Amino acid sequence: MWNTKTNIILNISNQIPFLILFFLFLSCKKSDSASSENDSIIFFDKNYADNLKGDKKEKYLDSTVLVLKAQRNNLQIRNTYLKVASEYYYINNPKKSLNVSLKALKLSKMAHDSVRMAKASYFVGDCYENTKKDSAYFYYLQAEKIYFKLHDDDNVARMLFNKGYVLFYDGNYIECNVEISKALQYLKGSKDYELIYTCNTLMGNCLEKLLQYEEALKYHNMALEVLDKMKGNEKDQINNYNITSIINVCNLYDLQGEYSKSIEKLKPLLTDELKEGWPRLYANVLSNLAYSKMKSKDYKYVGPMLFESLRIVDSIGLEPDIIYKKIHIGEYYLTQNDTVNSIKVLNEANHLAIKIKSSNEILTTLRLLYKVDKKNSLFYTSEYIKVSDSINTIQRNAHDKYSRIEYETSRIEDENKVLTKTNFYILITSFVLILGLLIIIVLRYFKYKNQELKFFKKEQQANEEIYQLLTDQHEKIINAKENEKTKIAKELHDGIMNKIYSVRMNLGFFNANNDVEIIEKRKGYIYELQNIENEIRTISHGLSNSSLLEQSDFNILLLTLIENQKEISQTKFTYLDDDNIDWRNTQIIYKINLYRIIQEAVLNVNKYANAKKCEVKIYRKKHNILKLTIVDDGVGFDVKSRKGGIGINNMRDRAISLNGKFNITSKPNEGTKIEVTLNLSSLNEVN
Repeated sequence: MWNTKTNIILNISNQIPFLILFFLFLSCKKSDSASSENDSIIFFDKNYADNLKGDKKEKYLDSTVLVLKAQRNNLQIRNTYLKVASEYYYINNPKKSLNVSLKALKLSKMAHDSVRMAKASYFVGDCYENTKKDSAYFYYLQAEKIYFKLHDDDNVARMLFNKGYVLFYDGNYIECNVEISKALQYLKGSKDYELIYTCNTLMGNCLEKLLQYEEALKYHNMALEVLDKMKGNEKDQINNYNITSIINVCNLYDLQGEYSKSIEKLKPLLTDELKEGWPRLYANVLSNLAYSKMKSKDYKYVGPMLFESLRIVDSIGLEPDIIYKKIHIGEYYLTQNDTVNSIKVLNEANHLAIKIKSSNEILTTLRLLYKVDKKNSLFYTSEYIKVSDSINTIQRNAHDKYSRIEYETSRIEDENKVLTKTNFYILITSFVLILGLLIIIVLRYFKYKNQELKFFKKEQQANEEIYQLLTDQHEKIINAKENEKTKIAKELHDGIMNKIYSVRMNLGFFNANNDVEIIEKRKGYIYELQNIENEIRTISHGLSNSSLLEQSDFNILLLTLIENQKEISQTKFTYLDDDNIDWRNTQIIYKINLYRIIQEAVLNVNKYANAKKCEVKIYRKKHNILKLTIVDDGVGFDVKSRKGGIGINNMRDRAISLNGKFNITSKPNEGTKIEVTLNLSSLNEVN
């Protein structure tokens, strides 16, 4: 899409001191045929952004940039950066647009992405256009060179046009003329009629500044002819282009003293539709028509027309337009011999021109004041000479500056070519040397390979025998442990527990006695026996599980325990371990109790915490000091006012049984933190 920037250029000549050259300047095409709209939809939704206004849209763009910073450099990310830079530019935030464009340029250079390098350079130039014209010129030049290598003639022409635009507003009309001529050469056969129109318009304005009025008129007429080919553009846009070109043509008529032609062409443009839809354009037409009438000595309605045009632009707050209108009004007062009002209005225009640093208008107002205010004519003459000399100096420096940019860029490119050629020769020489060295190494390698293989086979056979012996021994030890534990578990389950169960059944039978006191006592015994039964079952299962803990990788068991929570819990559990912990050589009693503590804590988080996140972390603080932390962001509780339940007491008892420390920290709505510190050598010392 093309973003249309409207500019008003003021010109000063001997015949007509003030005229408005209004043209629509296209310089911000934020698209690329090589990029896809759908590529960046994951990170940036343009339809959603278009529906946002003001700060909301800017915040959405800011959040998109934060997301992009965390992503890896790829085509989709670079396209999204460019899209966001474009949106920042449209909401009139050139600073953020510049930062994002520079980031896109950096990523594109890293990826050797020429298409997006050119586009990013183009965007950077647009951001600098109104603040640092030399920087804008430099980046447009970089983009032009890349587009030239890509054989993208339309974009080469667009960069030449942008360079010409910078030169035009720095007063380098001859160089601007050269750049636009090149652009029109590239646009031969192009279908980009909007760009062709703006190039012809800018060329016409350039030639007008160079006092080549006939040539300027030819280019403005060619711009009008191009409008007939703009079928894809909106009707209002084409109509505005048409009015703009007619105003440019009428300005040339005025410069040549053909005021009647101007009046004839401008009158039909003053419609109610234009006034309501495009008040600024209407004010310019009205002002130019009044000016042409005044120059043709027809003063009827000239005053009201000029005042009406001033009122419109003043209500919009367009300071450059206000200057032009006041200059016209000052001239009008002069024709009516009202020197007091003429001096007053021209002074207002002069002060406003100084405020916005509009040098041409400063000179125009000073020249008119010199004619009107005879008492201060010497002062105005001196100021006019001073400002004129300053402008000439600035334009001369600007000319040297842009020529220097072109030269230095060309020189750097030549140096890079020489450097690339030198590096190529160095690379070839290095490759030959390395290849020769590799051949020598390979020959020596094959020479000793057979002998090395013999030694390797013997060593491998010896290692296999040792490994087999160790494996057999390890299996015997494991089988012995497993048989012993299974035997104990079986005895507990099938022997003691069955006997207790039998006793409980007998007590239940005796409970048939109707004596209330005896019944209650027996119920207590039965309940106690049930507790004993459950405890023995727990011990039995624990013995079986300890075998699992010995045989398996403890880290994997804990990770499995945490991962299993994803299927039964809304809490996001995270397990962090320390590679420095040697679980294989850690006593089984530590692993059993740590596993049970974590199991109980995870159960409590699921049941009571209502947490979004929970982190389980085990790490080694010192050589033999192991620390476990379990932290959640749940509802928490008041540790002082609420006594610990069975689960918390069990966790504390398990830690204390290992001569460890147990601490729990929690506050309502601030989550819970459990800390367990164990000294892995403490049990050995006690024993």
